[in-house]
Amino acid sequence: MAFISRIKAATSIAATTLVMGMGAAQADNFKIAVGDGAGGTQEALGKAFITALEENTGGNHTGSLFLNGQLGAEQATVNDMAMGTLDFSILAINNITPFSPSVGTLTLPYVILSLEDAVKVTQGPIGEELIENTIRDAGVRIIGWAYSGFRVLTNSVRPVESVADLDGLVIRVPKNEIMIATYKSWGVNPTPMAWSETFTGLQQKVVDGQDNPYITVYAMKFDEVQKYITNLRYLFSIEPLVVSEELFQGLSADDQAAVLAAGKTATEFSAEFLKAEEETIKAELVSRGMEISDPADDEAEFIQLATDAVWPQFYDSIGGVEKLNEVLTALGRDPVQ
Repeated sequence: MAFISRIKAATSIAATTLVMGMGAAQADNFKIAVGDGAGGTQEALGKAFITALEENTGGNHTGSLFLNGQLGAEQATVNDMAMGTLDFSILAINNITPFSPSVGTLTLPYVILSLEDAVKVTQGPIGEELIENTIRDAGVRIIGWAYSGFRVLTNSVRPVESVADLDGLVIRVPKNEIMIATYKSWGVNPTPMAWSETFTGLQQKVVDGQDNPYITVYAMKFDEVQKYITNLRYLFSIEPLVVSEELFQGLSADDQAAVLAAGKTATEFSAEFLKAEEETIKAELVSRGMEISDPADDEAEFIQLATDAVWPQFYDSIGGVEKLNEVLTALGRDPVQ
């Protein structure tokens, strides 16, 4: 817990360089793009990574976080890293999927059903395969994972407890085919919108709602423009920490090992951060006037429609139904026949 305490004690939004015997001016200060604002899982992962990297390299390497998409939209940062013009990025996994479709296995609705599922998949052989595929397909390397919890639906119009309650609502989704198809399976024609435009879109009533984990709802202050939350747990949000493969290959073997070890430390911290913070954040959102409800029938209607309609659409893009079955089997669930 001492490591977590050091991270929580950090007060600056952008991490600063650790000054050691060699002097801060001689340290490499990597730029780390972050899509979310302060207080969220992405920032917490980034701070943990920087602290561990400084410790692992004796202060020879550090990093600075650029929050709220200051360095570009999340998908744009993937291109920038592939070209070697950006060092690191922390982003939602659905924004890597267009570049490396096999990663989409983890964004299919109702595949990941718990934090334990997310850890098992990302930290095991399946996670290693996804890392290799992403290096091959996108020119970037996943070195850590933030676990942000289930995406919940928020809106400013009414409580949503059934598929029928979605009728007429305009819902923002990322520009991600799987997430778009999921809402369509529920009878909604969602509105793809860049993350950087989402708060304004909600504020100006261009869209009625959006979905993201509780921690992101809190970090982005969506309570200022949204009233209702539905525990629609169709997607567990996993947000990778990614490094430019060009940068990574340019590091010494020792520095590569230090970066990978720092990513592992940050990943372990993220799971503990989620467990420690989510319930407190939910209570805080309620105190700010948000109303939380659960879907009727334990989401059975949502689950049936989404898995029947969406899973088969994307078997080819994720590398075949066998890729999904590998994940389901690893999680102790029955494979798709």
